[in-house]
Amino acid sequence: MTKAQLDELDLEILSALTRDATVTNKALAHRLGLAESTCAHRVRALRDRGVIRDTRVRLDGAALGLPLQAIIKVRLANHTGPTVTALFDALAGIPRVLQVFHVAGVDDFLVHVAVPDATALRDIVLEHITIHPVVRATETQLVFELRDGRGLLG
Repeated sequence: MTKAQLDELDLEILSALTRDATVTNKALAHRLGLAESTCAHRVRALRDRGVIRDTRVRLDGAALGLPLQAIIKVRLANHTGPTVTALFDALAGIPRVLQVFHVAGVDDFLVHVAVPDATALRDIVLEHITIHPVVRATETQLVFELRDGRGLLG
């Protein structure tokens, strides 16, 4: 799917939904000057084509007792396809993991976590990450503050 395959109306719909994914179809159609049926059809088509992947609720970690966020860098000892895939799946399945990035460079994975305290952070590293024989090293960075960027259409 390339941007060229999206017309101006698709981009307007995506921009509006990026700003407020909870907007009703009626309000979205009104905002864009569309018939409700046209708007619903276009949004459904964007979902069917995989342009809109999902809609999520973002939670406040501190309000849930998980005020400490960190990025755990993970370096592998070897890079065979099956071991990389298996570790990727294992990392994504760890409780309190928000996102896992498979990256190029010195590190192989970046694991974004939210935890209640430093002890819980240590436990994730020791009990869920370094136990994998393919893991050579980890390095943890605390997140002081997180801000959203302008997004894909910004």
